[in-house]
Amino acid sequence: MPIPNLQVALDHSDVSSAVETAVIVGNEIDIIEVGTVLLLEIGSEVIKTLRHIFPDKIIIADTKCADAGGTVAKNVANRGATWMTCMCNATLATMQSATKEIEEVQVELYGNWTYEEAQTWLNAGIRQVIYHQSRDALLAGETWGEKDLTKVNKLIEMGFKVSVTGGLNVDTLPLFKGMDIYTFIVGRGITETDNPIEAVRALKNKINEVWRD
Repeated sequence: MPIPNLQVALDHSDVSSAVETAVIVGNEIDIIEVGTVLLLEIGSEVIKTLRHIFPDKIIIADTKCADAGGTVAKNVANRGATWMTCMCNATLATMQSATKEIEEVQVELYGNWTYEEAQTWLNAGIRQVIYHQSRDALLAGETWGEKDLTKVNKLIEMGFKVSVTGGLNVDTLPLFKGMDIYTFIVGRGITETDNPIEAVRALKNKINEVWRD
């Protein structure tokens, strides 16, 4: 079973702090995410800046696109994004139009969605989904549980590359032991720590420890 990737989510409100964090951790993480908050605050030009610094790194634009998929995808791809995200409630046409303009589309699983819908994404050639514990849910006291792990396993069994995110840390990673997780996505658990590079190394060490055991 492959070792899961580690992705940093940059959800800063200004370019300088986002770029500073990216420079600190960029060579030790696998994927850089330009988060939704950052895109809304700054715009997609920040992708161009990060692509200049990291010419060979996977960079994701977390657009959470729900419409105009081709236009949004072309915009972020032209600035250097490798992949982008679409909301699960976007139409299949929106997702497919995005796939024509960018290397890959990841479907964000929020709210109500069905495995039947997920199968239509697979049938259309979309291979990546992101399973969330949302920030608002975590603040409301929800935690990772068996129902989440069951859903993640089902999606993996269907054939998706499944990334997971939401309140992840070195203590929650072992919950996913034995599962073919594609990527662990961590935002504040890296970016809001006193020592982001130390946080990244602790997460990577735990991933290697759990998946090589």
